[in-house]
Amino acid sequence: MRSRALKNFHLPLPEELYDELRREAEREQVPATTLARQALEHWLREKRSQDLRRAIEGYAAEVAGSGDDLDEDLEAASIEHLLEEPTR
Repeated sequence: MRSRALKNFHLPLPEELYDELRREAEREQVPATTLARQALEHWLREKRSQDLRRAIEGYAAEVAGSGDDLDEDLEAASIEHLLEEPTR
C-alpha cells in the first residue's frame, strides 16, 4: 500500500483539552496525534455531509412546485417497486 505524505500542523490547545486528549490516548493506547487526526477527519466528513444536506434542501426549496419538483414516472416506478411482493 502506498503511504500518504503527511504534513505537520501546529495546534495550540487549552490545557484542559490537551490533558483530556492525553488521557484518552493513554486509555486507548494510541498516540494522541492519531486521536486528534481521527477527530479532525470525522469532523470534516460531518461538515461535508451537512453542507451537502443544506445544498439539497436549498435546491428542493428552490424547485418546490415547479416542473422539476416531481418526476411522475420515477414516483410511479418507486411505488410499484415498493408494492411488489418480495421474492424468495
